[in-house]
Amino acid sequence: MIYNFDIYYLILVIPALIVAIVAQAKVKSAYNKYSKVYASRGYTAADLTRRILDDNGLSEIRIEQVAGTLTDHYDPTAGVIRLSDSVINSSSVAAIGVAAHEAGHAIQRKTGYAPIQVRNSILPVVQIASRVAIPLAIIGYLFSHFLMTVGIVLFSVTVFFQLVTLPVEFDASRRALKTLSENAYLEGEELTGAKKVLTAAAMTYLASALVAIMNLLRLVLLSRRRR
Repeated sequence: MIYNFDIYYLILVIPALIVAIVAQAKVKSAYNKYSKVYASRGYTAADLTRRILDDNGLSEIRIEQVAGTLTDHYDPTAGVIRLSDSVINSSSVAAIGVAAHEAGHAIQRKTGYAPIQVRNSILPVVQIASRVAIPLAIIGYLFSHFLMTVGIVLFSVTVFFQLVTLPVEFDASRRALKTLSENAYLEGEELTGAKKVLTAAAMTYLASALVAIMNLLRLVLLSRRRR
């Protein structure tokens, strides 16, 4: 049975992981390229994020700096958009695209965008499920079919979360690019560069979903094998 366990990982999960690694490399490449291309209007990412938020009636959302690279995120609980060290004070096309994307998440929440509401509602469950699902499934594979089934059910919740995340991220990028274009914050090749960065970032979410799906399929096949 251990042999079959390894085989499923080899033929299902490893190819998906390779796709994820390639996607991460592409987003880093696109970000590095367009972090050296500066927007002609001279806004920093923080300045532009503030403008977008204020224009959408979100003046209460704060902007803070967070350590790291590409660690940018919107925290709805704290009411803050955190922009990374390399983004917050940069006027590069890449930084502006990333920041506008995070502002898009705040706008989603205000407008009641359904997928982000679903994602936020299941997040507490996912945080627990993601930690215990795989260990529980492995223990169940060795000792108890019931425990393995519970692990698979919990892991299914994390896969669902990954799938719901896809429209959330794609829509935030769509909103960002629309705002940047309609307000002429970026034009021509600048807008094209921001789109390439956000498209590459979107591919990492697709790759993560693929890894999750392949892991779920692996667990289901293992469960059937164990019967």
